[in-house]
Amino acid sequence: MPAKIAIVIYSMHGHIAKSKAGVEGAGGAATIYRAPETLPQEILEKMCAPAKPAYPVIAPDELIQFDGFIFGIPARFVTLTLWQAFWDTTDRLWSKGALSGKYVAVFVSTATPGGGQKSTAMNMLSNFTHHGIIFVPLGYSHTFPQQTNMTEVHGSSAWGAGTFAGSDGSRDPSELELEIAGIQGSMFHKTIANVAK
Repeated sequence: MPAKIAIVIYSMHGHIAKSKAGVEGAGGAATIYRAPETLPQEILEKMCAPAKPAYPVIAPDELIQFDGFIFGIPARFVTLTLWQAFWDTTDRLWSKGALSGKYVAVFVSTATPGGGQKSTAMNMLSNFTHHGIIFVPLGYSHTFPQQTNMTEVHGSSAWGAGTFAGSDGSRDPSELELEIAGIQGSMFHKTIANVAK
């Protein structure tokens, strides 16, 4: 039976990676969700944020039905932006151990190379650890040529796929960044499937 994976994103400017294609290419089932928005529309308009993508908004209790999660995290000042508000609503799941033993990976979007892609992923570990969720890093074993490519500026690290969005969110993920995200999705599904055997 293929692993059931939720790709949960929060995105101000719509930078979503190809993790879904990677998961499905490896035989898994993936559904993309949005984390709930906590900023008022008035503030979003002042930030020139475009309309949110038409993915369904996930409620914390819905996480229980999945074998694993890939979280798409935009960083602001190396913090988790509005993600912490989402985790703060999972206390009932935490107290029951409802997510313990499930698997997780992350991909990150930052404005610039100095925006803290690794640090943002590291900052998520506290939430995962408290829930007993098992973190699966991207590493280098499947993406060494891509991550060590010095012919172009690109995001990603051993912690997870990544993209640079630019200070105004205008830069789209490059083909190289999308390739790494697809490999991560495939690798993540295969990891969960191998454990389930």
